[in-house]
Parts: sequence; C-alpha cells; structure tokens
Amino acid sequence: MTNRRNPMRRWRSGALRNLRWRFGPMGDDRGSAAPALELILITPMILLVILVGIVTGRDATGQSKVDQAAAAAARAASATHTATEATATAQTVAQRDLAERGVDCTDMSVDVDAAGMATPPGMPAHITVTITCTVTYAGLGIPGWPGQRHVTATAASPLDPHREVP
Repeated sequence: MTNRRNPMRRWRSGALRNLRWRFGPMGDDRGSAAPALELILITPMILLVILVGIVTGRDATGQSKVDQAAAAAARAASATHTATEATATAQTVAQRDLAERGVDCTDMSVDVDAAGMATPPGMPAHITVTITCTVTYAGLGIPGWPGQRHVTATAASPLDPHREVP
C-alpha cells in the first residue's frame, strides 16, 4: 500500500486556505468594535444589579435590626411596674439597642402601649412597643435612589399574671 493523499482533500484544503487569505479567519473580531461595545453596555448593567443588591440587603438588615430592638424594648418594658416606668425603659432600651446594632436613625420614635398595666393581677395582659425609624442610604451615593426609608416595627411582650401591683 502506498501512502498517497486524496486529491480532493488537497483541493479542499487549498480552497479553504485561499478563502481564509481573502476574507480572513471566520469568527475573528480583530479590528472590530463589537467587544468594546459589549463591555460598555454590559458593565453599567452589572454595576446596577450589584448596587440594587446592596441596597436591598441594607434595607432588609435595617428592618431586621429595628424588629429586634422593638422586641428587646417590649421585653424590658414588661418587667417594670408602672406605665411611666415602662415607657421610659422602652425608649432607653430601644435607643441603646439600635446604637449597639449600628443603626443610625435620623428620626426615631418609640410608642409604648402600656394599657395592660391597668389589668388586675391574674389576668393576661401585654405591653406593645412600636418603633419608627428613618434609615439613611447616604453612604451608598446612588444617583436617583431615595436617600432614606421609614422602617416601623411592633413587638408585644406579655406581662406576668402574678406580678405585684405597686
């Protein structure tokens, strides 16, 4: 057996080589602006998705921290004996808890519903604390994005039915 090449194969390879020489390799983008244009269009979209993710995460974290502060304030208020004492304790605990969690509220209000304190001992009652806080996004610096959001959280804590009345 002799090792001869197929003449058709030789013609095909020569024809392909001739086409490549005339028109350049197929799929080659050298000298084209397409890759740069794709990068210019895609980069802002990717950055926007990342920034929206950061804002959404910060928003969820802020809401969660205000919820936890409201629960802590309600627990602390339920351990007191009078409505005035419950209100003062809830405000102090809410401010301290939010400061410890790193939430900087520009406008914060703590509303305490201590009507349960008037319930006679032995009857079920509870204290409700509502915290309204304005969380800022000023550190992100996203143009066109609102700079703050109002977050509200409510928590209730039961009063001990065997509590002492002052």
